[in-house]
Amino acid sequence: MKPAEEYILKQPEPFKSILLHLQILIETSFPEVDLQFKWKMPFYYLDEKPFCYLNVSKKKGYVDVGFWASAHLTKYNELLITENRKVIKSLRYFSVEDVNEEVLLSVLEEAHLLKDKGFYKRN
Repeated sequence: MKPAEEYILKQPEPFKSILLHLQILIETSFPEVDLQFKWKMPFYYLDEKPFCYLNVSKKKGYVDVGFWASAHLTKYNELLITENRKVIKSLRYFSVEDVNEEVLLSVLEEAHLLKDKGFYKRN
């Protein structure tokens, strides 16, 4: 089992359910992604470039899906959270029911297109 998968399965509820739901959505929509474990959290890579990451904040009770090159994202900007971060924007979920699949998949698709246009750097 990959360290990222082990990390997800060891999370307490509701984080584990949120992470598993996000994992299924991301991996079925983008089968070419590579799930890695970087900076103590699950990271998805495409063509060896960071695509998005899953961050659990147990203290604040949410899971973030964070995006690189977020300055270039245009879809659902009103739902993307910056919270004093200069580069990263994220979608935030407090429960599985909070996950709007249409929004998530739309932002992921746009991030995928940005990767193809060279907006992501190798990490």
